[in-house]
Amino acid sequence: MTSSTGAVTRDWDGLTIPTAGTYALDAGHKRVGFVARHMMVSKVRGEFLDASATITVAEDPMQSSVTATIQAASITTGQGDRDTHLRSGDFLDVEKFPTLEFRSTGVKSRDGDEFVLLGELTIKDVTRQVELEVRFEGVGRSPFGQDIFGFAAHTEIDREDFGLTWNVALESGGVLVSKKIKIEIEGEAIRQA
Repeated sequence: MTSSTGAVTRDWDGLTIPTAGTYALDAGHKRVGFVARHMMVSKVRGEFLDASATITVAEDPMQSSVTATIQAASITTGQGDRDTHLRSGDFLDVEKFPTLEFRSTGVKSRDGDEFVLLGELTIKDVTRQVELEVRFEGVGRSPFGQDIFGFAAHTEIDREDFGLTWNVALESGGVLVSKKIKIEIEGEAIRQA
């Protein structure tokens, strides 16, 4: 089926989705971010500027898959000293572990345009199961004739499960950096084949 925008789409379970194919994360239209609590009173937001992903949309959408690679050294929070610390052995140890990796292991339909993407996240050579809450944002064709679709995803992890255990106890109680880290991903994917 071709929509009024000319993008190749199909109807599936009441949702207009892309036809089967391989898509790549558009570097110019993505955010791979995170949120951590600081000193138990505020939030620090950051992102990884260098990330790539391949999304394979299957004939049966529930068989679709994702692989992603994030360059650890591309972490930024807008504060140079903090970013240097996050790249150090106390946290990501980017010299020894240059990438963070994600590989999906399954998809569960949830409701309408919302799905759960099951997968394995590897940080510092530690792999843990994660569940990403994914919202399908729509499908279209860019002004450059590229078939695209958009998505947003989030999850929460315990950073200590991945060996990121550095912290400082506060005199007032609590710790300097939260154990729980919220991961937030938004982007567009462009058809490759």
